Amino acid sequence: MDENELMGSMKVSKAVAKMAIPSVISSLVTVVYNMADTFFVGQTGDPLQVAAVSQTNPIFILFMAFANMFGMGGSAAASMALGEKKEKRVKQVSSFITYASLIVGIVFAVILLVGMQPVLQLFGADADTYELAKGYTTYISYGAPFIIWSAAASFVVRSDGASREAMTGSMIGTVANIILDPIFIYIMGVQGAALATVLSQLAASVWTFKFLTGKNTIIKIKLSAMRCQAKRVKKILVLGLSGFTMSVTNSAVQIACNVSLQNYGSDVYVGVMTIINSIREVLQMPVTGLGNGAQPIIGFNYGAGENGRVKEAIRYLAAMLIIYSTVAWFIILLIPKFLIGIFTADAALITAGVPSLHIYFFGFFLMAFMFTGQTVFVGIGKAKFAIFFSILRKGIVVIPLILLLPIWFGVNGVFLAEPISNLIGGLACFTTMYFAVYRKL
Repeated sequence: MDENELMGSMKVSKAVAKMAIPSVISSLVTVVYNMADTFFVGQTGDPLQVAAVSQTNPIFILFMAFANMFGMGGSAAASMALGEKKEKRVKQVSSFITYASLIVGIVFAVILLVGMQPVLQLFGADADTYELAKGYTTYISYGAPFIIWSAAASFVVRSDGASREAMTGSMIGTVANIILDPIFIYIMGVQGAALATVLSQLAASVWTFKFLTGKNTIIKIKLSAMRCQAKRVKKILVLGLSGFTMSVTNSAVQIACNVSLQNYGSDVYVGVMTIINSIREVLQMPVTGLGNGAQPIIGFNYGAGENGRVKEAIRYLAAMLIIYSTVAWFIILLIPKFLIGIFTADAALITAGVPSLHIYFFGFFLMAFMFTGQTVFVGIGKAKFAIFFSILRKGIVVIPLILLLPIWFGVNGVFLAEPISNLIGGLACFTTMYFAVYRKL
């Protein structure tokens, strides 16, 4: 199908669905990929290995922070350039994302390999878990360039309307990881999970590179387009900074949780938080997929001056997100033991996990307001709003609450911080988007 027909003339709900369905599948596949390590390590029945994965998770989140910055910023810039019919600029964006991701990945690898001990201690590793976390991090470090680039490139692939191709790249990585994880974990323990991750991301990177250098895409990587003007680089980075900020603050939140939960004398609650994070990723990724599917359509039509289609896309996105997140919340309330039991059979983790799960996900539908606002702000290039609300929810609200609420509520206070942040951040973001963007279109 012609890209202009999909983005510019097809019925908005149908176009968003056409882009979003592969994106949702891709996001779910990504989440399966991300939680595969937790699942297979959890099957060992060793809480220390589960805790070690949790303590190294902030590193992976930091990888994704840069992937989101390059990918989300690149996707927004490319979508608007496509709407303005500026194909040369699109190729420059794609090429910049490639070499920037690889350079940052190499820098990450060096920092982690040289400064392993202080980094892991900062993330909550103790005498019981340090060696396990060290083995996992060593292998993850080697794969940093591929992990960052393949995730960033998938965003840019969607900006060309190739949501199905982006999904295929994600599925290649996930299927490879699911096959390799149990084999390598059986042979090598927790560090085998990291090796499986690196090899699967390498496979996904090869497929994505092949697509981006092929003949049938406007956004192809070309040596002649490697030079990108400083103002365009700045625009990409600024547009992607909200995604970066969101991921960095997620990492900071995870560190704060691990440190705070360690005060309760065992690794059980650290393991509970690991499982809750995996459940959250599963439930949240359809939301992310819908946003990723709608954003190129919002950006393309905003660049083309089709404000009516932009408003229609915003309404459709908001409705779908609210409906989905409400249904997801009721599922959590109905089957908490089943959800936790997917990741572990340990009785202590299940007993501690059920009430923690109920608290953490209370009012889950409120996060739909945050994602709607963030998607719109990034899609139309209003990066300052997106950055501010990313910092507000996690940095200004959640982290202080994680440290303060346990004074009055004990360990439950750590889990209570999330629903409070959804209420404050979600309503503030959506209200601002409505008055600052929607009503002015």
